[in-house]
This record gives sequence, C-alpha cells and structure tokens, in this order.
Amino acid sequence: MDVNFLDPNYTAWLIPVPPFIAFLLITLFIGRYKFFSHITAIGAVMISWLLSWSVFFHVNNLPDFGHATFGSGIDWLDLGATTFRMGVSVDPLSAVMLFMVPIAMLMIFVYSVGYMNAYPDDDPHQVRHTRFFAYLSLFAGAMLTLVVSDNLLLLFMGWEVMGLCSYLLIGFLFEKKSAYQAAVKAFMVTRTADVLFLVGIGYLYAEAGTLNFREILYANEGAMLVHLATTDAPLLGISAASLIGILIVIGTLGKAAQFPFHIWLPDAMEGPTPVSAMIHAAAMVSAGVFLVIRMYPLIAAGGDPHHGEYTEPLILMGLVGAFTALFAAVLGVGQNDVKRVLAYSTISQLGFMIAALGIGAYVAAFFHMITHAFFKALLFMSSGAVIHAMEHGEHHVHAHHHGDGHGHDDHGHGDHGHDDHGHGAHDAQPYGMLHASKGEAAPEWNTDMVPDGIQLDAVNDPNDMRNMGGLWKRIPVTAFGFLVGGLSLSGFPLITAGFWSKDEIFADAWTVGTSDGVYWLHMVVFVSLFLAACFTAFYTGRQWLLTFWGKPRSEVAEHATLTHGHHIDEHALENTHPAMHFMRVLQEDEVVDDKMKGKTPLQRFLTIYRDSFPMQLPLVILSFFALTAGFVGIHEDFPVFEVITGDNNFFKNFVSPGILAVVEEAPDEWIFEFAEAPEFSLIPVFFSFFAALGGLAAAWALYGAKPLEAGQRDPVQDIVGDRMWLAMQNRFYIDDIFLRIFYVPFEWFGRRVAYEEVDNKTINELLYGVADAAGWLGEMLKRFNYIVIDGVGDGIPKVVASFSSWFRQVQGGKAQQYMLYAAIGLLVIGVIVVAQAL
Repeated sequence: MDVNFLDPNYTAWLIPVPPFIAFLLITLFIGRYKFFSHITAIGAVMISWLLSWSVFFHVNNLPDFGHATFGSGIDWLDLGATTFRMGVSVDPLSAVMLFMVPIAMLMIFVYSVGYMNAYPDDDPHQVRHTRFFAYLSLFAGAMLTLVVSDNLLLLFMGWEVMGLCSYLLIGFLFEKKSAYQAAVKAFMVTRTADVLFLVGIGYLYAEAGTLNFREILYANEGAMLVHLATTDAPLLGISAASLIGILIVIGTLGKAAQFPFHIWLPDAMEGPTPVSAMIHAAAMVSAGVFLVIRMYPLIAAGGDPHHGEYTEPLILMGLVGAFTALFAAVLGVGQNDVKRVLAYSTISQLGFMIAALGIGAYVAAFFHMITHAFFKALLFMSSGAVIHAMEHGEHHVHAHHHGDGHGHDDHGHGDHGHDDHGHGAHDAQPYGMLHASKGEAAPEWNTDMVPDGIQLDAVNDPNDMRNMGGLWKRIPVTAFGFLVGGLSLSGFPLITAGFWSKDEIFADAWTVGTSDGVYWLHMVVFVSLFLAACFTAFYTGRQWLLTFWGKPRSEVAEHATLTHGHHIDEHALENTHPAMHFMRVLQEDEVVDDKMKGKTPLQRFLTIYRDSFPMQLPLVILSFFALTAGFVGIHEDFPVFEVITGDNNFFKNFVSPGILAVVEEAPDEWIFEFAEAPEFSLIPVFFSFFAALGGLAAAWALYGAKPLEAGQRDPVQDIVGDRMWLAMQNRFYIDDIFLRIFYVPFEWFGRRVAYEEVDNKTINELLYGVADAAGWLGEMLKRFNYIVIDGVGDGIPKVVASFSSWFRQVQGGKAQQYMLYAAIGLLVIGVIVVAQAL
C-alpha cells in the first residue's frame, strides 16, 4: 500500500510521533545535556503543532467535512474470526482538539524552560531537568495519540500513559513526602475509575464486536446504537448502552476530578507549575470531557435530553457535574494558596462541562473546554511566575538579613534549593502573619494512621496570597496575564472567551429547558451553575486583588521580581511605573554590576531576562487566545455581534455535523438527528452578566476598595465565621472522611489482617512449616545417602581394595611357595574330581 503522509488520511499518524521520539532521545542519548534536551522537546512539540494546524486548516476548507472524515488503519491483532484494527481519524472533534492542544502544550514547554532554569544548579528542578522534559514529551505524545485515535482501545492506551506521566510529574519533587503521596493519591484515585472504564470497554466490545468510533456510532444508519439501546444489560434492568455509558462516564469523572474523585486534583499542586498547567488545561482533565463528547451518541442512546428524556448516564453527569461545579466553587473561596484556588477552579469548570453534557449541550461543553484550556493554562503559568517572583524576593530578604546584603546568585536563590512551593519540606508560618485557621482542633479520628505528608490547610510561604499584594508593579506582564485569564474565567461580558462559552451553557440549560416545558435536570443544572459562576467571579477577583493590588503585605513581596536583581538598581526602580520598568532596566546608568558595564542593551536584556522572558512570552500569547477564542462561538442571533458573525456560529456549524445527538424511538422507526442550537434569549445573557459582574463587584468591595493589611483577617472569614472558614480551608473534611472510610479501614485490614494474621501468622507459619519439613526431609535424605548410597558405593571399592592388598601377598617371588600353592590347587581339584566320581 502506497502511503503519502501529505494526504490528510495519513498525516494524523505523524502528529503524536515527534514527542515520543523526543522522549526516547532524551532518555537514551542526550539526557546529560540540559540545553539539547529542552530544545529537542520544544522542537518535537513544535513539529506536532505545525502538523496539527496543517490538518486543521486543510479540513476547515472542505465543505462536507464532518459527514466525511479523514483516517486510515492497519491490521493490529488477529482474533481468528475477525482482525482488530488500529487507526487514526480526523473528524470535527479531533480537528478542534488539534487546534487547541498542540499550541497550549507548546506554550507550556517554552514556559518550562524559564521556569526550570530559574532554580539553582543544586535544586532538584535543575538536577532532574532533562527527566522533566522527557516526561512532558511522553505526556504530550500520549495526549495527541488520544486525540487522533479512531477506536477506544488506542484512546485508552494514550489515556493510561497520561495517567502514568501524571504520577511521575506530580511526584517529580519526590524528596517531599507530600509530593510523592500526592502522586500516589492521584494515581490510585484515577486508576479506580479507569478500571470501571476498562470494564465498559470490554462490555462494549462483547456486544458490538468492534471498538471503532465510526462503526459503533454511525455505521449502517446507527444500527449498532439501536442494538445497544434495545439490548438489556444483565441484572440491572437498564439497556446495554446505558450500562456502557455509565462505565465510560465514571472513567471521565475520575480523569476530570469530579465528585467523589475530585480529591486528587488539589494535591496535584505539589508538582511543578508547568505540570499543573499541562494536567489541568491542555491535557488529562480535558481528555475526560473529550471522551464523553466522542461517545455522546452512545451515552444518549435511547433518550432525548432536549425534550426531557434523560438516560441514566445523562442523569449521572447532570447531577454530579452540577454539584461539583458549585461545591468546588465554594471551596475556591476559602483557599489562600494561589495555585490551589486554580485547582478548585479547574474542578468547578469541569463540572460546568459535565453538567452541560448531562442536558445535551455537547457543543457548549466542548466550546467551554477549548476556551478553558487557554485561560486556565494562562492562569497556572501566571501563578508559577508569581511564585518564582516571591521566591526571588524571599532570597533577597534572607541574604539582606543574614549576610552582607549582596549575596545574590545568578538565579536569585543563592544556595537554597527551593522547591516549587518555596521551601522543600519546610512549611513555616508566613512572614510575620498568623494563619487564621490555626488553633482549631483537628477531627478526633485524624489519627497517626492517616498520612501526614499532605496537610489540607498548609500553605507554603511563596504560594500564600496573604503575603503578597502590590505585585502588579513588580511583575506587570504577569499581572496583566493573570488579569486577562481571571476575567475570562469569571466570564467578564463580551470581551473574554470565558463569557461566550459559559453563556452558551446557560443558554442551553435555560432555553431548552423552558421551550416545551420545565425539565427538572435542566433547571437543577441552571441554578447550580449560576451560583457556581457567581462564586467563580468572586474568588477570581479575590485572588487577583490579594496577589497584585494594594501594598505589599510582607517584606518578601516588596522585593519580589522575575529579573536578576543584582544587575540593576532595585531601589531606583521601586517607584518606577510598570510601563517604564522595562526601559529603565536596559539603561546603562541603572546597571550596578561591573560585568554588565559596556554591554549593549540587547546583551543586558538577554542577561536580565534570560529566565523570565521564556516564562512571560507564553503569557502574552495565551492572553490573546483567552480574549479572542470565544468569538468563534457567538450565537448567530446575539444583538450587535450578529453584524460581526454574519449570522454564522462558526464553532457550532463546524462541530455539530460530527456528532449524532439524538437517537429517538418513533412508533415504527428510529430517528437520528443532529441537535440544533437553542433559540436566542436575553434571560440567560442577563444571568451571565449578573454572575460575572456581581461576583467581581463583591470581590472589589471586600478586597479592592480597602486592600487587606498585613495580619488582617480575611473579610470572608468574618462573614461566614471561623468554623465555616476552617471547614472551607480543609475542604469540608471530605478528604478526611474518605481517609476514615477507605484508607483507615483498608490500612487496618492490610496491617492487622492481611499482614499480621494472614501473611505473618498464617502464610509465614505455613511456609516456615514447609521449610522445616523440607529441612528434616533433606537431613533424612542426607543420612540415607551417607549410610546406604555412599556406604554401598564406597564399601564395594574398599572391599575390593582390601582383598587386592591381601591377595597381592601371594606373589612373594619364591619358587617353593608357588609350587606349594600349585600342589594345594591340584589337591583341591583332585578331591573335587574324586568326590564327583563317588
């Protein structure tokens, strides 16, 4: 077969390959060289990005794309009667993912170079620099494999490799007990859901005889969907399609960190910040939502959510997603760790998508997944820059207080091996501040059996927003990127991508639910998501204001910077407007390092910004997408903007033909159709405006109009009370409850029953008994061998030797003696002859 990789049917095969090659090259050949390792990794993901965008823009120009797809396959496994094929496919869903995933990953890779290089040479980030980029490359290859796969088995392979990489990257700083425990926690929680997902894949193959998406969902006018929707699952009283859908949804709930599987994601913040951006934005958690959208016709088979007919998987998604969105948004309000706020934000926003899928709003959910990837990657990378700036400021304070005041090294860290949270295993109190939650008693059952590496309310100093304030003057680019990402997350009206995607979800939940009647699941989703959106805007405004607004609340924040401060006069820059900061640091008269004298502005720029520039350039690029990505999905009837859109919702029109939305049983036939977008209504738009502006206004009233001072109690704590505030910071003790329900009993069972009773007292005693019996038997065999076998075997030669020694005496050399022996012999013979004769 002739293969032309310029043909879109085959180009998709090449897209995941470069990151996998980069992983092998870094692991096997160039792992000693940091520069070549990260250049190889970036180059590989850049090639994948170029290939992906070439495919996207090619298929975008085809008028019938969606009804017709690109792809090819190969025979992979001979099963006797059939042959299992592996292949790639490019349809509207994968095409959109090919636009978003590679560019987001490329920005994360570029950001990682500056992020990792900002640490000192003896820090674990630098020591394992090449390993980090090898893991990221493997992660990228697995995600791209998942995107282009044409069957569930290949998708599951990429799914599981991502799970492995998440374990390796979350526990990257394994010197910290909390880091490796967080990695194990993430791995075990997601594996629990993945096992059920794998059961669903097996059951689907048993019923359908294939795992190919097109053959299951679209072949023969949906004949397989009809079969699955009309076949009863064993024992449960539901259809096979519903049971398979529930198992697939459970796998998604684990990957997307939905209740009750949400507990792994906040602790995943123990990994380096680029890992957080990769897991929570460009890959992994998005993979779960992508899976449900990919299999949506199967999950909705036998129902019609647009007319209030919900299948069991849809009800599961609607209720769990709505609850998770609101629950996580409330918890986000009570966090002080700049990254943990974003972690709960991710859980909440994924809840938006899952809930939307539960009511049939698959286009809106997919749209929000794409915009979320851009602004959440932007937010996580901005938070990493904030943490680095605080760590630089911390070293400045440390050197000033404990040294001669000039002990800065090239990276602003001196000889302190900071981890991603600033202090490695050190969990000191904030600078001159008290934790409001301290002094409260932990639950009585939180015993020594519970792992002590992860502390739910512990906040490391450089991550603590209570120590920050005024950073917009110190790191203006980061402040701008954080503001853009925060506004998009809040759904700030009209100018942010987050507004348009959230508004589409509200529109589906409202208009579809009221056009022909009030549908209960639609209303539950709408109310829950509206409240979650209000809390989202509030905690996002709170986060930005605590971090960047007002005056610094600690000495560390006063000296926070992403530049190499020993090259410039920091005191001369303290009152400099951020717009002029960039120009002044390049001026000759601001340079205080003799080594920098006489160098060109470009040379000074490369020296001063060599780490911060790779960290902040991706923020500018992602800010563009966080603002503009939503314009491709504006409702065609939206007032004023309909002039811009030309009565064309590009995203909906591009994606909708790729998903068979309804499988409805008519009196005499099955009807297959594609869901239409809901009619435009100003009511959900009003709620979108109110949620975003109301939440941000409330945040401004509490944190902006009168910025917090150092040591001041949080205003929300005064509103909700100390006990509720403590509960919010400790995740409403859900983790502790799970530890009590699952960890403690299983740990007790494992230690007391499995180890002590079964393993130690039963199996070990049995083995010891078998060993003693074997030893006794061996001793008996040894004695038998010595007495019988060795006795006989060695005795015969001894007798022969003794006889030979005696018989040797016959030959004495005397003729008389020989004649005597002869005479005796003749006499004996004669006697014998005579005796026989008689």
